[in-house]
Amino acid sequence: MALPDRLNPTLKHLPVYQPGRPLEEVAREIGAPVESIIKLASNENPLGPSPLAIKAMTAASAAMHRYPDGNAFYLRQRLARHLSVQTTNLIFGNGSNEILEFVARALLGPGDEVVMSQYCFAIYPIVTLMMGAKVVAVPAKDFGHDLPAMLRAVTPKTKIVFVANPNNPTGTLAPAQDVLQLLRGLPEDVLLVMDEAYIEFLDAPLDLLPEIREGRRHNLLLMRTFSKIYGLAGLRVGYGVGHTALVSAMEVLRQPFNLNAMAQAAAMAALEDTPHVLSTREQNRTGLAFLVATLEQHGLEHVPSHANFILAKVGDGQRVFEAMQRLGIIVRPMGSYALPEWIRISVGSDAENRRCIAALRQALGLRED
Repeated sequence: MALPDRLNPTLKHLPVYQPGRPLEEVAREIGAPVESIIKLASNENPLGPSPLAIKAMTAASAAMHRYPDGNAFYLRQRLARHLSVQTTNLIFGNGSNEILEFVARALLGPGDEVVMSQYCFAIYPIVTLMMGAKVVAVPAKDFGHDLPAMLRAVTPKTKIVFVANPNNPTGTLAPAQDVLQLLRGLPEDVLLVMDEAYIEFLDAPLDLLPEIREGRRHNLLLMRTFSKIYGLAGLRVGYGVGHTALVSAMEVLRQPFNLNAMAQAAAMAALEDTPHVLSTREQNRTGLAFLVATLEQHGLEHVPSHANFILAKVGDGQRVFEAMQRLGIIVRPMGSYALPEWIRISVGSDAENRRCIAALRQALGLRED
């Protein structure tokens, strides 16, 4: 038997995550200077990294010949104070995607089930299928999670329920009472993974940290990231907050140097940069309002967003994506999410948002009123 025939059979049917296209790749493809390309495809921070993080990275660069702290001691201490939790409640990942893998490897096997929503983050079904478990996709309600229906979908085979709140790629926000009902209604042996990558963009988010801080929930894991509001997507710093027993089990799966030294230094500094967080939130508020107003001006359907992106219905999403890309604007076609008529637009700077809308008008043959 040849080696390819001995590969894990699940790999043949495993979907492949399709990230937003890099600036450099698009620049080469259309023959344009990279600085002329605008990327609004991956929900990145248009203000860039935290200035304090940049300063910390510069200082840390002189020690890049050393291995990083395998346990992220100082970042762990600083983040624990920031969240008012114990250091043993925290686990770090090379991006929150790695934590999703920890969860899947710790809990799933063939025959298990994982409940998630239609139009959920693409990594949820990938890590589920990777472990030979079954995806139970519950139809969306107004493009968002139908949490009561997801609770009804739980069976004795269910090991995990994935909920992103706000949700990517739709930007929807689940009602707080539905989240609490789901949490209270789940069996104690079913883990609820609340993906809160965009929570910092909310004015009044539901705070589930007390459930962990006070030891009320052993089956809750909150996932957050430094990629979005802190502007550190290129460093890949994600973290989970959960019960010490759950965190301890996942720590066995974590590689000791999964968080590099520069990432640790930058994340610690970014936590101190409140002005950058506030400026990012304000830029997102005004930018999102501009995009919504323009889409409505042209009668283009959109999904009300609570994150730093918006989903817009444009007819043929792939065609519009390609047309905008030729104009130097990278957005995200949604065909891989079973939304072929839609594109997702990340909120950029004021200038980037204006160029994006101009390219969208040109791609759709719309006139500026």
